[in-house]
Amino acid sequence: MANAKRIRRYIQYEIVYWFVRLLIAISMMMSRKSWLKVCGVLGQLAYYVATKTRKLTIRHLSMAYPTKSQQEVKALAKSTFKMLGKNAGDILRSSRSVRSLKDLEKFLVTDGLENYEVAHKKGKGVIFLTCHLGAFDMQITNMAMRGLDPNIIGTPLKNKKLNELLWEYRNAHGAIPIARGKETFKLIKVLKSGGSVALLIDQDTKVKSVFVDFFGMKAATPAGATILALKTGAAVIPTYIHLGEDGLQHMYLLPEIPMTITGDEEKDVVFNTQILTNFIEETIRKYPDQWVWMHERWKTQEG
Repeated sequence: MANAKRIRRYIQYEIVYWFVRLLIAISMMMSRKSWLKVCGVLGQLAYYVATKTRKLTIRHLSMAYPTKSQQEVKALAKSTFKMLGKNAGDILRSSRSVRSLKDLEKFLVTDGLENYEVAHKKGKGVIFLTCHLGAFDMQITNMAMRGLDPNIIGTPLKNKKLNELLWEYRNAHGAIPIARGKETFKLIKVLKSGGSVALLIDQDTKVKSVFVDFFGMKAATPAGATILALKTGAAVIPTYIHLGEDGLQHMYLLPEIPMTITGDEEKDVVFNTQILTNFIEETIRKYPDQWVWMHERWKTQEG
């Protein structure tokens, strides 16, 4: 029975791997504009096929937007799948079409680089705070191509081929991978030497977390960004990316979010994590159909 399960899982991963490779190949046979249209349609189809994911998305949107009617929630859920398809498609295509910053700037507009420069000059390191919104992986490519040398934490995928494909994309232009489980010491070392680290704190994962408000509900939220900032004095620079109505990807680097330090470490971690989470929520509210609503964000309960 166990062997049969492993064989099925192996076959499933192989199918996904070769399907991804096929999509990348197809993406290079057409213009980006046409490719994104195709991916939008694929995303819309996924809404009807991926039953469990659709139900989770609708459930979470209903929780986050209690005043919206069920009709409005379903319309937003459909748009979420469509935009997920487009943003994922852009990431896949860029893995082959982008070889230089000039290539990237054909469809990605960057705003706020001066905020990074101000923070970097302080010499205590920079923590890029971001979330799973839009083509979020493309931010790493943008940072790396601009010489920001972002260090990123990665949890290896269960399938070796898929994992190699993902890391080949993420590290192709200078991003520095750090294996999960070994990150704390390395990240502190990077920041104390004036380097940069990119962290996401918008998912319920098996890391040190604290409960803060997120869309009016308590959510277990990774505290790593706050703890690192408090320990090293690194500047926290919030960033996000979204696909605009003009068909371009727009990435923003915003002014530093200052840490509040009272001397009560436990309270400071919770207070500052709440401030960082407020930024995440505000960003998602601007572009609600470009966040991963299928993630079980409120799965872990307090107590």
